[in-house]
Amino acid sequence: MESILKKPGPLVMGILNVTPDSFSDGGRFSQYSHALKHAEKMVRDGVDIIDIGGESTRPGAKSVAEQDELERVMPLLESIKQLDIAISIDTSKPQVMQAAISAGVSMINDVRALQEEGALAVVAEANVDVCLMHMQGQPRDMQVHPSYENVVVEVRDFLQSRVEACLSSGIDKERICLDPGIGFGKALEHNCELLKEIAGLSIDGLPLLVGVSRKRMFSEILGLDIDQRMIASVAAGLIAVTKGAKILRVHDVKATKEAIEVYKAIESIK
Repeated sequence: MESILKKPGPLVMGILNVTPDSFSDGGRFSQYSHALKHAEKMVRDGVDIIDIGGESTRPGAKSVAEQDELERVMPLLESIKQLDIAISIDTSKPQVMQAAISAGVSMINDVRALQEEGALAVVAEANVDVCLMHMQGQPRDMQVHPSYENVVVEVRDFLQSRVEACLSSGIDKERICLDPGIGFGKALEHNCELLKEIAGLSIDGLPLLVGVSRKRMFSEILGLDIDQRMIASVAAGLIAVTKGAKILRVHDVKATKEAIEVYKAIESIK
């Protein structure tokens, strides 16, 4: 399977949470038919990758049993394959990764950066891309007083260590992308500093994925409710692109694609 990371960017990854408790769209797509229709809409809107998640990683979220996660994501994954679009599975569980790989996903998107026992081996044996994300703590407690001496250095050092673990396990360097984990164990100032210094997080030229869509930081900056955060999300995402991000993980595919196309048109002028 050819790596999606070889495609020219910027790329848009559309979020499809089939969970009852995700922070933004919890419950909206937990029904199979609704989720499939939303996937079809994202494809019409020009999405490059659809990221399916069966376990919420919002602040305070509880863990989900492996079988429950499989029952949420696998039927949908099988149907979305028919849409001829790259699919990512948002999971930290090696057994869910293995099932999704067998079903044909293009990427493993892991908020725990393949730290669960067996996760490195599963990905190393497969011909798929992987996204390694930084998270301080766990979802249930990650937003309880997050603290850093230097957030950019600490996030970069963590990602460097996980890249080295991947390479030592036999994962192809060209299959790896990195995510600083905006909103995952970070206060507002940490998120802003990471976005400002996003170029400094690149390790050996590996592509960067950024997910800022509808995050709480926009409530802290602008006082916006979740359903009012599209414009702020697109603006922050585009800033990340101008600083070197290759993939944006978003809820609002059409608006993000339009913003990127305008940016590309302007940048293409010689």
